[in-house]
Amino acid sequence: MVDMGAFRDTVSGWAAGGDGLGVRAADPGVRGVVLVEGPSDLAALEALAVRLGRVPAAEGVCVVSMGGAMNVGRYAELLGPPGLGLRIAGLCDERERPFYDRALDRVGARDAEVFVCVRDLEEEMIRALGVARVEEIVEAEGDLVPWQTFTRQPAQRGRAREQQMRRFLGTKKGRKIRYGELLAGALEPGSVPAPLDALLGWL
Repeated sequence: MVDMGAFRDTVSGWAAGGDGLGVRAADPGVRGVVLVEGPSDLAALEALAVRLGRVPAAEGVCVVSMGGAMNVGRYAELLGPPGLGLRIAGLCDERERPFYDRALDRVGARDAEVFVCVRDLEEEMIRALGVARVEEIVEAEGDLVPWQTFTRQPAQRGRAREQQMRRFLGTKKGRKIRYGELLAGALEPGSVPAPLDALLGWL
């Protein structure tokens, strides 16, 4: 099996200012990449794959966090047709879809597929699980009191419970990553949000 961690580290090194030579000498077993916006998306996808018994690395696919959708052009150029020629898929929010479309068109990645969440991946998972189930996970993690305090803030009054929860997950550094993994790991096979289900079918 390809060491996708090493491949991802090499790509991260290039993104931080390296020359990309290490990426171009990557293991030929890497056949595809999924470009995601950030580390919480990466954590969620990897946790969901484990939950459903899927191993992207065994299928030659690496999930790559780009540090923001506006970086997709650089990654697509290196990893897509102009560079390594890998299969490309993307997972993004609806508002970021134009960045993906323009970048993939520019590099000639005509077979690339982009899977789109409405607002973001967290909202998709909260909706799939239901707020009550997410609250159980929050309580198990020791965050029930902060969550209850958050919902009583004036700015949260009148907002739907799902939107309050979505906002809560982004209020503390590292929380989105931790809960992205936890929520994905709690999804049942029949309740996987459509964008994630379609992406897993792409692998």
